[in-house]
Amino acid sequence: MKKIALLLFLIVTISCNTEPLKADRFKTGTFEIPAGKGYEKTIIIRQDSIQIEKYEDRIDTLLISWKNNFDYTLKMLHPKTAIDEDPIHVKITNIEKNSYEFEAVIGYSNFVQKGEIFKIAD
Repeated sequence: MKKIALLLFLIVTISCNTEPLKADRFKTGTFEIPAGKGYEKTIIIRQDSIQIEKYEDRIDTLLISWKNNFDYTLKMLHPKTAIDEDPIHVKITNIEKNSYEFEAVIGYSNFVQKGEIFKIAD
């Protein structure tokens, strides 16, 4: 009985001291989407309501609007094509210590692009 009580005490103590993962830490900083799964290696810099994406030989600037800690919308600041004019709706589906998985939909299409973003600097 004492072993069970000690085990329960240790589980409760460890779980109470573990800080929960929070998605709001992904609102600012420098991030990377690795190459693969439909993506070129992309570096993302987020500050306030601006997101700058660097990939291949392009640099795009987008407005980022957070609905909550798990949903945001991206809108190209200077669209070059008709599809660039559509907003990108992003939903964070899973968070880890330094990364999150997401699902993105361009405009109002039914096509869902999935990926993972890694935070590389604050």
